[in-house]
Parts: sequence; structure tokens; C-alpha cells
Amino acid sequence: MISANNVTYRVGKKALFEDVNIKFTEGNCYGLIGANGAGKSTFLKILSGKLETTKGDIAITPGQRLSVLEQDHFKYDEYPVMDVVIMGNARLYEIMKEKDAIYAKEDFTDEDGIRASELEGEFAELNGWEAESDAAQLLNGLGIDTDIHYAIMKDLNGSEKVKVLLAKALFGNPDILLLDEPTNHLDLDAIAWLEEFLINFDNTVIVVSHDRYFLNKVCTQIADIDYGKIQLYAGNYDFWYESSQLLVKQMKEANKKKEEKIKELQEFISRFSANASKSKQATSRKRALEKIELDDIKPSSRKYPYIDFRPDREIGNEVLTVENLSKTINGEKVLDNISFILNREDKVAFVGGNELAKTTLFQILMGEIEPDEGTYKWGVTTSQAYFPKDPTNEFDNDYTIADWLMGYSKVDDITYVRGFLGRMLFAGEDGVKKVKVLSGGEKVRCLLSKMMISGANCLILDEPTNHLDMESITALNNGLIKFPGVAIFACHDHQFVETTANRIMEILPDGTLIDKITTYDEYLASDEMARKRTAVYTAEAEDESGEEE
Repeated sequence: MISANNVTYRVGKKALFEDVNIKFTEGNCYGLIGANGAGKSTFLKILSGKLETTKGDIAITPGQRLSVLEQDHFKYDEYPVMDVVIMGNARLYEIMKEKDAIYAKEDFTDEDGIRASELEGEFAELNGWEAESDAAQLLNGLGIDTDIHYAIMKDLNGSEKVKVLLAKALFGNPDILLLDEPTNHLDLDAIAWLEEFLINFDNTVIVVSHDRYFLNKVCTQIADIDYGKIQLYAGNYDFWYESSQLLVKQMKEANKKKEEKIKELQEFISRFSANASKSKQATSRKRALEKIELDDIKPSSRKYPYIDFRPDREIGNEVLTVENLSKTINGEKVLDNISFILNREDKVAFVGGNELAKTTLFQILMGEIEPDEGTYKWGVTTSQAYFPKDPTNEFDNDYTIADWLMGYSKVDDITYVRGFLGRMLFAGEDGVKKVKVLSGGEKVRCLLSKMMISGANCLILDEPTNHLDMESITALNNGLIKFPGVAIFACHDHQFVETTANRIMEILPDGTLIDKITTYDEYLASDEMARKRTAVYTAEAEDESGEEE
């Protein structure tokens, strides 16, 4: 168990948390939620001991081991992958290194023998003999190929490093597990594996995530941060949402009844306070009036942007035709003879772990790069807006937010432009902030403002939910659901994909395409799709094995 006792944390004069008392018990997975800036990551750091409280303390059951998902993807660049995972149990790793150093000695003494014997005993108690196989199982589950289990971390790509650090956090059955955005940069297969792992995990988990489907799958309780307080709700994210909305509704209804009673008492007092025969009753009602207290209903600190994509023109029947597209990048064929036709009501989710292929296809369709072979053609009634996976170039300038968006507006009116910024929660002086200093979430909201102001009827979005808070993801999700045009997108948010897409495409590792008109859940459950995916992934693994030989 881990608990916060009267915890207050101040940044300058501002109290981020005030007198927080909460217990996280064994066998539960807690979803820690709250608006951007509410202090979710800060609270995890307080629980882990990385930040000192201003007042109060954190208590952990004696002897229990706490594990944290680290965020520094370059910290272990000089270490082998297997070593990094086993470092998740720091004591076990220390024993292994000390043992290796002793056995490597040329002048092995009696004292060394005694020390080695002690270490071997502790090594066995910590299940050291199973350490590498346990670590390998975690890595394989997260999609890290066996052939890189002993590679050096610096040779891995960003997504692979994230998975290794996650395996490190999960390693060795920690008693308390703190996970800050564990699904970021994970493909949907890895997320599904992590969901099952946490569902079957018997100890204490506290997780911060913007993935609503993930929270619904794994959480038994929700810890909601609002106005520096943390309120526990039993159940998953959807249950919290319904409960919190119901609570506010009940408080408003109770206040309405109290207000009606106050009005009734005030009218009686006003009418009869000067009447001698009614004076006692008026006095009695004055006392009753003084006892009535309205519930203090604070508006939530959460703010929802307003995302509404309105096309300037209706889309025609001919939308997009892709024929035999192929593309090789750095010697790897990421697209192999891909063909499909989009219909005017299609909302297509590109899923699966082939991130490079998805981004490459989107860049080709937007004219940013050329295919090696094949063609594509947009219909004459179409207009496109694009959300790139890496928008760095968009913000590498000295423009203010307002001037930046003005450059994309068809209407030369700053008030018109500021209206779009206001929808995305850029109010007042925010418009004069330089785009180069914006946070990741602010940059995403800027790009969504640009897409709205474009009036396009075909939207291409490459991982738009990265860096967004729960409220913004919900707003974008709802905006795409009601969008009357065509959308093509890649996204790791299960609920976002399931509720938005009516067609699923997956580019397999060999560059070929699976295309199915279906929902995402139906696609995942499809035996036919499972066979195709298994065949390709198995063939790829066999090819790699053959190359090694």
C-alpha cells in the first residue's frame, strides 16, 4: 500500500495540492485523471519520492518495492537492452554485476568465495535464474524482436526505447507500479498486451493516461484531481464520468429546491414581519432561512475546446483513387503495390505497428514525397487539410499564434482568426505568444485550428491525439464523428478509432495492405484478418532468422 497523508505541494505561492489524504491499496488499478496542469505527473513524482512535499508525507508499506516508468529515453543509451530491463529490480541487477566482477577475478580468494556464496543465495531468492527469460517475455509481449534483446539501447528507435523502459518498469513483479502515459508511442498490439498484463497484475497500479479505452479496460478506481483535491471513485473512467456528472446534477437540483424554499420564506417574512399576530411565525422562518446553505458547486477546472470541421463545399462521388503505389525508404519497401478507392462517406483508420508506412503514405497523398511506382488522384471536388506526425517545421519561425494562423486564413480579418483560436482555448493575450515556444499540446491545438479554418472536405491526420489532454481528445473525437467529409487517420487511441472509423486499413510489415469496411473492434475479432496478419508476421520473422543464419 502507498498513501499520501496531509500532502501539500506548493510552486511559489500557488498550492498545486492542499491537504491531500488518499490510500492506494493492493489489488487495485487507479486511473489518475485531471485537466492539463492539474498536477497528475507532479503527484506521481511526489509518490515516487522524486519531489519533496511542502507539507505532509508519503508512506509505503515496509519492504514493498516501487517501480516507475521513466521518461528519459536516452538515459540508458550505452547499456544492452536486457540489462536495462533487469535494472527494473535494482537489487537483483547489483547482485548480478557484483557476481560477475568476483568471478572475473584472476586471484579469487576465500573471502571472494564466501561473498559469492552469499550473493548466489540472495540471487536465487530474487528469482535471478529466471531473470533473462522473464525480461524476454516482457519484451516479446511489447513487440520487441528477440534479435535485439541484447542490442545496445542507442541503436534502437524511439518507439523501441519506450517499450524497453516500460518492460523495465514491469519487470520483477513490483509491489507498487507508477505509470505516466504508458501507452504513448505504443502501437495498438502493444497496448492490448499491456492491458491484459495490468488486468492480471495483482499488486497496486497508479496510471496516468489520456486513453479512455485503456482506462476503462484496466482501472478499478479513478482518482480525480480537481482544484488541488483528489477524489476517489469506484469503477472505471466511464463510471467516473457518469458519477461525476450525476453528482453535479444532484447538487444543482438540491440547490434549486433550496432556492425555492428561500424565496418562499423571504416572501412570508416580508409580508408578515410587521404583523403582530404573525410575528412569531415570521421570526421562526427567519431562523429557518439562516440555516439553509446552498451547496458550493465549483465549476470543474477542465476546459473543452470546440472542434468543428465545416467544409466549404460538399464532396463529390469521386474522392481518391490509389493504384499500385510502392515506396522504398533506406532499402526497406514500406509500401508494396497498394491500391484502394475512397468513397464520399469513408472515415478510414490506418492501424497496426507499421508506423513508417502510414506516415509515408500520408506524405505521398499530400504531395510531400513522390512514390517510386504507381499513381494517386484526388477528385476535382476535394480539398485536403493535413495534420503531420512531426509538425516541427510548422513552428520554426517567429510568428505569434494569431499571425501564424492568419497566414492560412482565406478571410483577412484578425477577429475572424481569433474566433478559431478561441475555440481551441487560446484566449486574450495567448494570441501574441510565439509559436516556437508553445508546448506540444498547444501546437496540436494550433494545427487543429489551421485545419478548421481551411474549410477542407478531406482530412488526413497522422497521430493527432499525441500530446492532447483527455478533454481535447474527446472534443476532436466528437468533431470527427460529426464531420460531413472524408477522413483518413492514424491513431493509437482505441476508443477514438472505434467510434470514428467505418473502414479499417492496415499496412503489414511487408508493405501490403489489408482493407476492410468494418468497425475497429470487428476488425480485431476477425479470424480472416488474424490469419493474414499472422502469416505475414511469421514470414517476416522467418526471413530475419534466415538472414541471421
